[in-house]
Amino acid sequence: MSESKAARRRRQAAERKAQRLRQERRRRILTIAGASGAAVLVLSLVGLGVYRQYERSTIEGLRTFDELTNDHVTEPVDYDPEPPVGGDHHAVWQNCGVYEEPVSARNAVHSLEHGAVWLTHEPDLPEKQREELASLYSQGSYVIVSPYDGEMPAPIVASAWGKQLRLDDATDERISAFLRAYERSSDVPEPGAACSNALDLNRAELEEAGGIDALTGGM
Repeated sequence: MSESKAARRRRQAAERKAQRLRQERRRRILTIAGASGAAVLVLSLVGLGVYRQYERSTIEGLRTFDELTNDHVTEPVDYDPEPPVGGDHHAVWQNCGVYEEPVSARNAVHSLEHGAVWLTHEPDLPEKQREELASLYSQGSYVIVSPYDGEMPAPIVASAWGKQLRLDDATDERISAFLRAYERSSDVPEPGAACSNALDLNRAELEEAGGIDALTGGM
């Protein structure tokens, strides 16, 4: 028996209504899922921020330095404290990485401004200790490891912008806590800026090349 025109119209109207209802349910599900995902992301970020703040407050021996200047200069800078935790610096930053010889403080301080952590150590630190520090750097991380031949208040010093931790041993778990708290920190003058594609020479190599200003034209 053939379907009447009126019955066909009613059936088609019912199908269109059912389709609209399915589409509306799908939109509601997607909206709820999106909101839930955003909420999870926000809660995760908040949780990470709270955890970082907690970890920072529990690092024993952490020293804080406020009111640091961050102008670009071409002349030498007399840093206090040593190793430096910030201050005026050269316009070119030091690439993050592991260096066997001391690097230029003016360039390394610029890296701190970008959120790097500078792990300095006494030049005669035992090789096993140096290897332990070197292992804390990986490709893409915001970490500089180098000897420091200025005044060292401890065999190893971890420095971030405005923060410093003095250590006697490279296996001290506070180093990892310091890195978690301050590597790529947002509490720096230029968060998110690069720590690569700039200066990759140590200080002796830089001096042999005529100095940073000879390489950059005094920028």
